[in-house]
Amino acid sequence: MQMLKEQFTRTHKQTLKPLLVSCLTLSVFAFTGCASKPQVMTTRALPAPDLYTVKAGDTLSGIAARYGVNYLTVAQMNNIPAPYTIFVGQNLRIKGGGVQPVVSTASNVVRSTPSVPPIQTQSIPLPSQNNAPAIAPKPVATAPAIQTQTTSTVAGLRWVKPSNNPVIASYNPASNIKGIRYSGQMGDPIYAAADGQVVYADNGLKEFGNLVLIKHSNGYISAYAHNSKMLVKSGAHVKAGQQIAEMGNSGTDRVMLEFQIRAEGKAIDPARILSGS
Repeated sequence: MQMLKEQFTRTHKQTLKPLLVSCLTLSVFAFTGCASKPQVMTTRALPAPDLYTVKAGDTLSGIAARYGVNYLTVAQMNNIPAPYTIFVGQNLRIKGGGVQPVVSTASNVVRSTPSVPPIQTQSIPLPSQNNAPAIAPKPVATAPAIQTQTTSTVAGLRWVKPSNNPVIASYNPASNIKGIRYSGQMGDPIYAAADGQVVYADNGLKEFGNLVLIKHSNGYISAYAHNSKMLVKSGAHVKAGQQIAEMGNSGTDRVMLEFQIRAEGKAIDPARILSGS
């Protein structure tokens, strides 16, 4: 009887061992198969707001990617031309009523800086203090009375000099002077060179100090740097000859105004636009 039990035990162990190995193999295979199943990770865009205020370090493409929209659509909704420059404090529309960007498919289209048409000059009275338009959203100061000033008409815009003070440096890209520099005393008035909308009024660019940027029609932007005081805010609509700031020395070592004009994002000589410069 004892011998039969020992024989049965040995036979039972020999039978169970392959079964256990097979079960373990199947278990490992099943576990490995489950573990190797690819994991799908998704990234969701943030809900797009109606308006977004540009912050330091933002780019148009980065803002569009953050909210899952096309940067060309955002540029078209906000009338931002190539190369799609935006400014700190600028308010951008993110949502639109199905506005689609218009993309040219022609392979032989060449874009270049528009040529400046001939300058036509005339002397006309500019807005006085009594009829100067209000500054949105809240007027900080009223424009002082201006009698007459020589103006020029370029690209359908009426241009005036931003200051009547003497010029101390003219446009010279080789010397990194990308505009005209006017001398003056602290607090001297600075005027908008043409009708437009203020798109920036802040001191985020330290080398320019208190800086005002005005966007005009036909792709023109004018810049007014080193002010001691800014009399307009971002979003305000201004008229040619309206006082927008007071001269100062913010961001530089002397009192002056640095005035620049850009066409399609490229600096051009303001003397080509302003008569008598």
